Amino acid sequence: LLSDRAVELLMKRSLKDGSGSDLKYYDLYSDFGLSLGNHPRITDDELNRLSVAILPLPGGEFYHYGTSRELLSSTVTLQNRVYDQRQIMHRKVKPNPAIFVQNAEVGISLSSNNDNLWIENSFVGTSWKIGSRQIITGVPENDWTLELPDGVCIDIVPLAEKHWAVRPYGFDDVSKGDIRDEKTLYLGISFPDWLAERGLTPDDVTGRKDDLQAAGIFPVVEGVEQMGAVLRWMTSEPELTEGKEIWLNSQRLSADEISAKADLRQLYAQRESFRKGNWELLARNYEKSVFYQLDLADVAEDFHCLKIDKPDVLPADAPQMQRIHNRMLRAQIDKLNGKDFQNDEKEAFELLREGLLSDLYEKKSSPYLNVYSDQIVWGRSPVRIDVAGGWTDTPPYSLFAGGNVVNLAIELNGQPPLQVYVKPCKEYRVVLRSIDMGAMEVVNTFEELQDYCKIGSPFSIPKAALTLAGFGPAFSEVVYPSLEKQLQAFGTGIEITLLSAIPAGSGLGTSSILASTVLGSLSDFCGLMWDKNEICRRTLALEQLLTTGGGWQDQYGGVLQGIKLLQTETGFVQNPLIHWLPEHLFTHPEYRDCHLLYYTGITRTAKGILAEIVRSMFLNSSAHLAILENMKAHALDMAETIQRNDFETYGALIGKTWMQNQALDCGTNPPAVEEIINKIKDYTLGYKLPGAGGGGYLYMVAKDPQAALRIREILTQDVPNPRARFVEMALSGTGFQVSRS
Repeated sequence: LLSDRAVELLMKRSLKDGSGSDLKYYDLYSDFGLSLGNHPRITDDELNRLSVAILPLPGGEFYHYGTSRELLSSTVTLQNRVYDQRQIMHRKVKPNPAIFVQNAEVGISLSSNNDNLWIENSFVGTSWKIGSRQIITGVPENDWTLELPDGVCIDIVPLAEKHWAVRPYGFDDVSKGDIRDEKTLYLGISFPDWLAERGLTPDDVTGRKDDLQAAGIFPVVEGVEQMGAVLRWMTSEPELTEGKEIWLNSQRLSADEISAKADLRQLYAQRESFRKGNWELLARNYEKSVFYQLDLADVAEDFHCLKIDKPDVLPADAPQMQRIHNRMLRAQIDKLNGKDFQNDEKEAFELLREGLLSDLYEKKSSPYLNVYSDQIVWGRSPVRIDVAGGWTDTPPYSLFAGGNVVNLAIELNGQPPLQVYVKPCKEYRVVLRSIDMGAMEVVNTFEELQDYCKIGSPFSIPKAALTLAGFGPAFSEVVYPSLEKQLQAFGTGIEITLLSAIPAGSGLGTSSILASTVLGSLSDFCGLMWDKNEICRRTLALEQLLTTGGGWQDQYGGVLQGIKLLQTETGFVQNPLIHWLPEHLFTHPEYRDCHLLYYTGITRTAKGILAEIVRSMFLNSSAHLAILENMKAHALDMAETIQRNDFETYGALIGKTWMQNQALDCGTNPPAVEEIINKIKDYTLGYKLPGAGGGGYLYMVAKDPQAALRIREILTQDVPNPRARFVEMALSGTGFQVSRS
């Protein structure tokens, strides 16, 4: 990594002693505000004043691309960084691991015999025969009959005015040495022997004789037909007189001269043409290609720039995840083209919902009255703080990569803040009440019950929960003509009262955990016998019904007690493996008071943030997927740190979690929150906004109890807004609880 000063000196050295004759560096040089003609050569003294720092890279690896053989071997090594065949979705399709074809059209079938093969920006026709240890680059469309011996490579380089340089070479050629020396090799044999086979002598070669790299041996031709004839003569048919005549009568260039005279615009135009054809072929052949595993945001950019039609909608029997990727890719292409994209985007989210709900459509519920007429079922839950791995639990990422999350269940001010009361109602109807919102609604029909998608409705969650509990036709074993008839068969109406003693937009997983609390309470009331895992799984489905989306960690974080590492595998059924972690860092007197929770008085709805990041997941955005992969690994580091009771590292890792969240979404830390953080950050080991960020609660890990007192003093005396306040937090040892009167 060079400093600006080092780059400036390097550029001075690149220029020729103030003459300005080396004009290819002019633009770059002038960007530094330097004059082209009045700078002397770089001096040793200037070089010696540069400093050097060594930065070790843990786990760093080096891949060398210096020779033809290393081009293949290094790429194979990079390809084989993943050895687990279960993680390679298109195994057995590639006949040999050392075959690489890109931006090319290949009309022949490749086999396991074609090892160490690289074809790029080239047309390989149906009448070609190729072998192993070959690199084929730059070949335009042709109808040649050509047989390339093993170890023979081709490079066709476009020059000005529709001319091409034909440059065959050997896979292991070193391209140096006197052309008259028997030890100088070309195409795998002695160069004098190569000349003799073709009835030539070193005198027939133009240019320098003492250096093969500078010898004029590569002919310049005008058309593809001449190109094929001379190529066959130079590589495999020395008796071909037509090729010899073309070679003798053409201008011949050295390898150095070809590099200097190459028409890169023509080269890139040919590559773009092949690339366009490749994209269309990859999209059509999605079943056996890696098309839907690519960075689809980048794919959409290419389709837009190359004016390629968006892929067709995949058939209903295609894998669900591919169909989701397909719809979102179509939406992104239309978006870049300035067209209406919302229908495809809506379909992508709908397919995700179908995948997460399909299992529940098959496991329908049959609710029955499981309480006495005067009983009340009382459910209550803590909330959660996510300390590492947040977002990796969110579909679709968790569905194709699995997720790792560390979180803790907490009570606020000595109480579980989310509470639900379910009791029988004399009338055959559903009565919904919210104590904190002061709202009430009576539901008499299935249509009213299934009207749960209104954003901001105080009763969307209990309506969707009742639907999943079997009071909606789609999830009920028995179909009733009306809600009233079903409640009559059930034996009573239902009254549900909600209490959320926590502000909306808190970042503590409130809505998801409240949904779990409603589902758990209904399970007890209706005799559904759902365990905590089933309650959480149905919460994920409930959020899909509400179209709010979301992952699984919020509900598991609150429904399950204490501190835990939650891990899932790939697949639409997300069933976390739970590892409970020791509580020493949170309950020991030395550390207990160092955990602070402060309500900032600022809220931010997670749905908009969630939708944007989920779009990036749908599109396999490499930038987002890399961050999510780091988050997964970070969660394991956090779990290990808690197991080691390492308080200082725990605080530092909380800070790293916060940085990762900001990398995923730049709106996570708005100026108003940053202003609060700046007042107290010197007294903390780490801090973060739980949840998607942007507002709600601020979790802080103070350096020690004295620092915690100082933080309380600062934020109590300098209150950022009338709602901001400290809230007492404590680990929940119970998680979700349900009891009866």
